[in-house]
Amino acid sequence: MTIGELAQRAGMRPSTIRYYERLALLPPPVRVSGQRRYDEGALKRLAIVQFAKHVGFSLAAIAQLLKGSSLRPPPERWGRMAHEKMAELDAVIEHAGIVKHLLQETLSDTCPKLAERATALNIERPALPPRFR
Repeated sequence: MTIGELAQRAGMRPSTIRYYERLALLPPPVRVSGQRRYDEGALKRLAIVQFAKHVGFSLAAIAQLLKGSSLRPPPERWGRMAHEKMAELDAVIEHAGIVKHLLQETLSDTCPKLAERATALNIERPALPPRFR
């Protein structure tokens, strides 16, 4: 299929597909008379990229996930990276809970004393992964 057909079936623009090729998220396509030609595997690969993006992986992480594989990422690599992502999400969720609690506390005070609360943040702030700091 042509890049236009692939883009339509994948629900994205041809420029996105070319960008993904440059990032090695898609293997280089076969060329016929200079035009890119894709098989069904490219559509499946794009579905994997879309899923990984949806669950929070960066394009660089997706490139690492797919590195060296022709279609699907190796299951052990996916498992390791998915567990790492879940740990990141757990830290974000924990941080969000603390933030919500701090905000709720300020709402119950007629004079919230924000300066004093800011000092307390040094003690209560959980360590977030570098990406979320």
